[in-house]
Amino acid sequence: MHDQWSGPELDSLIGKTALTRREMMMTALAVGFAAAALPVRADTVITTGTGGLTAGEVKIPVADGEIPAYRAMPATGGPFPVVLVVQEIFGVHEHIKDVCRRFAQEGYCAIAPELYARQGDVSKFTDHREIFAQVVSKVPDAQVMADLDATVAWATKSGSGDAARVGVTGFCWGGRITWLYAAHNPTLKAGVAWYGRLTGQPNELQPQHAVDVAADLKAPVLGLYGGKDQGIPPEDVERMRAALAAAKQPSEIVVFPAAPHGFNADYRPSYRAADAQEAWRQCLAWFRRHGVG
Repeated sequence: MHDQWSGPELDSLIGKTALTRREMMMTALAVGFAAAALPVRADTVITTGTGGLTAGEVKIPVADGEIPAYRAMPATGGPFPVVLVVQEIFGVHEHIKDVCRRFAQEGYCAIAPELYARQGDVSKFTDHREIFAQVVSKVPDAQVMADLDATVAWATKSGSGDAARVGVTGFCWGGRITWLYAAHNPTLKAGVAWYGRLTGQPNELQPQHAVDVAADLKAPVLGLYGGKDQGIPPEDVERMRAALAAAKQPSEIVVFPAAPHGFNADYRPSYRAADAQEAWRQCLAWFRRHGVG
């Protein structure tokens, strides 16, 4: 897959939707929570402070300009192991920023690049279906892979990140991307995919899904899924497990039987505290087991 998305073909795919630096639709990250995710559950939302951290917005140089990203890491020391944090459908809003700070408190340089920057600002949309139709469906997988590569390069060049210890994790839309990036980047150490879609109809911008790349994974992935997820049926999970087993991949999938989709999203009604806490523990253990830490 890494070879598939390189050279002239990559440039052509990105060129279908990419804009110049002056035309980049998002030059700064959204503030607060995405409108489509409101109202926020104030009784469960987790807020991780910045004490002892360097945290805030940074700019990632990419082929056609710069994209905004949120970066959090310990205030002293380094270079640190790198965790790429891939956004939900709602973009890099407050929840994803907080996840970066949680990783930073564990000793990581966590970076969440805004991967919709060329296609639009999803934070103002009030309907998730509108987000998908007007923005997300227009984001090429090739563009995302290239932007994640650029993020790793930036972290390494800045001196903050250790290129030999890179992991990726993502939620919902980002969970699917996690599987794909593990098949794309030969130097990746590990991935953790939170309830990311596993199957789907291919198209020009999204030519493959997780089940299609199971045999091509270059790093072990831990999949964290909810047994009550209305969008990812049990048969899809079993199909992915079978594909991983057939390819003799060391990746694993854990299903939390009573959890719905988005069970880690502490700001939404889908949040399940016990399952989220156990999944977070397994996420950290997976990264450390596979050399990201």
